[in-house]
Order: sequence, then structure tokens, then C-alpha cells
Amino acid sequence: MSPGRRIKDRLLRVKASLTNLDNQPLSKATLVILLFLDIFILTAIFNGLAAHTRQLSTPEEFIPSACREMVIDRTWNPTNRIENLSQLVNTTNNSYYHRPQEGPHERHPVCTPYLNLLDRIKNDKALATSFDERQKAERETQELQRRIDQLKGSYDTALLEAIAQQPEPATEIDATKAEFKQRTCRLNSLKTMLATLDEQINSNPTVAALWARLQASQASDRQALLAELRTLNFWYPVKRFGMQMLFLLPLFAIFYAWNNASIRRSRGLQTLVSSHLLGVAFIPIFCKLIEAIYDIIPKQLLHKLIALLTALKLVAIWHYLIIALAIVAALFLIYIFQKKLFSREKLIERRIAKGECQQCGKHLPNGARACPFCGYLQFSPCPACGKPKHTQSRHCWACGSEHAQPLN
Repeated sequence: MSPGRRIKDRLLRVKASLTNLDNQPLSKATLVILLFLDIFILTAIFNGLAAHTRQLSTPEEFIPSACREMVIDRTWNPTNRIENLSQLVNTTNNSYYHRPQEGPHERHPVCTPYLNLLDRIKNDKALATSFDERQKAERETQELQRRIDQLKGSYDTALLEAIAQQPEPATEIDATKAEFKQRTCRLNSLKTMLATLDEQINSNPTVAALWARLQASQASDRQALLAELRTLNFWYPVKRFGMQMLFLLPLFAIFYAWNNASIRRSRGLQTLVSSHLLGVAFIPIFCKLIEAIYDIIPKQLLHKLIALLTALKLVAIWHYLIIALAIVAALFLIYIFQKKLFSREKLIERRIAKGECQQCGKHLPNGARACPFCGYLQFSPCPACGKPKHTQSRHCWACGSEHAQPLN
């Protein structure tokens, strides 16, 4: 028997084990119960898998974005440090999607002192209020400044019209001057408020400690974080996949052992349930395997390969590889469709089932032993029982024996 035929027979046996009990089709009530069991177990597996995987610190948890902002991405100085800190505090406190961490996660030693100080600042209600008021005042200041710049342009235009003795210039000039004065007064008031808030923030001991920590930061800290971040981004998908398999494979092994024992001891009910559980347990394994392959190969290895080829000025090799992969994929798909899904054997089966000629495919008259269109004989003696069988069929319709009949 060919490998393809063995696989097909195996799939048919699996289907029978999932839909039959003691060689009888399952009732609708039993199918509903099994469906609910499958959904419940699958949901429980994914929930348990998520909880188990959360024990592994992600790159974002080990080196949080706030640490990257302070140590890697930004150069903090007395001019911009309050604005940068305000953005970190307000982004976290005001984010709609912010959720507290479900449990403590390990942090990089370089990040720990910065994040501890930042957490203390976020938890200080007085400081949080100061940052919130500062953000609102800063936003209003920017809007006022834009409006004042517009008023300056309007005032200059109105003044030129007055010089040219255009009609009714005085009223527009007076209105523009009045609004300009009002907004300038408000702008000055806001600048005074911002200066006061900045002074309050800078005088806070925790903020002062953070400024001192940032001032003392060294380039070696930045390089250490960058190196660690590159390593984490590369290896985290592998570690996560390992954690996931530590949860899934023992469960799959238990269901597999139960299923084998049930089959050996001819326990129909247990075979049915364990077969369903075995299939349910395989679903997350397959999903996580595909996810790991996608995370590791396209996102990591291919990125490094392209970077290497670019550095060596051999990018053409990458394009040659893409062309070769496209050809291989096309050959594989053509083979699957032409040789497996739409093979000559499948075509003959459909023609016999529809009462068509096995050779030309035209519809045969009732009782025809040969095709009136191409002359092909539709029946030949069965080697086992001698009765007529379809010439190109695999099995005899009288005795059911199988014969490897060559297809014409």
C-alpha cells in the first residue's frame, strides 16, 4: 500500500474514532456534549497556557519602555528633563489601556534604580497633580502662542490698510489689539504658573534623586542595555516556545496514553472522549509551533541574514533565494493539486460515481457496457471473483477486493 493510501486510511480511522461509538454514529445530543467539552477544554488549555507563559519576563518587562526612554533613547538635560518626565508620568497614569502588572517581574539591574524612583514619583499624589496641571498649562500655552502669532499677522494687515486709508480700519485694529493684550496677559500668567510648577517639581526629593541618577548615568549603562535588549529580542521567542511546550506536551502525552490504553482494552466511550481530547490538545501545540516559527525565522534570523548580506554587499543572493523559494513553492502546490487533489484516480472515481465514461468523461446511456462516443470498454472481469467490475476502479463492486489496476 502506498504512503498516501496509508495516510488516508489513518485519517479515516481517526474520523471514525471521533464520530462513532461502538461502530454506531453518535446522536446529536452526544455530539453537542462533546462539542461543549472540546470548547471548554480548549479554553482551559489556552488560559492555563497564558498564565504559565506569563511567568517568563518579556523584553518589555525586563527592560521597560520607561527605562529605555531614560537610559537609551533620550538625552535628558535641565532644559527638557521635566517635560520628558511629565510625558512618562502622564502617559502611564492617564492611559486608558494601562493595567497594573499581575505579579512582580525581574528587571534589569541598570533599570532598577531608575524605575524605583519613577514608581515613587508616580505614586506621589501631589507630584501627579503638579504634572497634570503642568501638562494642561503647557498645552494652553502652546495654543495661546499660536493665536498670538496669528493676531500679529492680522494686526500688521489692519495697520497697512489704515495707512492706505481703507474704509473702517480703526475698529478692526482696536479689536485685534484688545484680544492681543488679553491673550498676552494670559500667556504671561501661564508662564509664571509653569515656572512655579517646575520649581515645585525640582524641589521634590524623589525628583532630585532621579536628576542625580540621570546625571551620573554612563555610556556603559546604555551599551549594556542595548546589548541585553538585542539578546532578549532574539532569544525570547525561543524561551517562550519552550515554556509553552512544557505546559502542552505533558497534557498531550497524558491524553495520548489514555487513548492508546482505551483502544487496546476496547473501551469505546473512553476511546471516543480521549480521541477528542487528543485532537483538542494538538490544536494549541500546532498554533504555538507556527507562531514560534514565524517569530524566530522571519523576525529574527531573516533580519540578521539580510543585514549580513547587506554588509557584505551580497544583497543579490537574497533575491536569488526568493526566486528559488517561489519556484519550489509553485512546484509543490502544482504537485499537491495535480497529483493528490485532482489526480487521475480522483477523476476516475468521480466519473464512475456520476455514470460517465471512464476515458472521455461523457455521460453514458443506461446499461451501456462501452462508451458510444470513444468506444472505451467500461467493465472487465474481476481477478478475484470473475464478475464484471469497472475497468479503472480500485475495488470490485461485487466482492470488494482491491486491485492495483493501471490507469490509462
